[in-house]
Amino acid sequence: MTKLNIAIASAIAALMLVSALGVIWSKHQARTAFIELQRLQNHRDRLDIEWGQLKLEQSYWSTPGRVEQVAHAQLKMVVPVPTEVRIVQP
Repeated sequence: MTKLNIAIASAIAALMLVSALGVIWSKHQARTAFIELQRLQNHRDRLDIEWGQLKLEQSYWSTPGRVEQVAHAQLKMVVPVPTEVRIVQP
């Protein structure tokens, strides 16, 4: 082999090594991104579950019966008799 052939073979080998390292690096980046995606999806799912639970709790606390119960028990509110009601016109 001539010196030119050896130089070309060495350059090709170096390019193959650089290409292999690039493939390894990009594969690692893809795996890292996929793991982060799964972590974020799990977090989203937990937040969705919590949101559903909070909506259920809100619907319980805002039912008319519950509001009336709290108004009577904690705030000592009563429904006024018709004679105590006054209509004010603007």
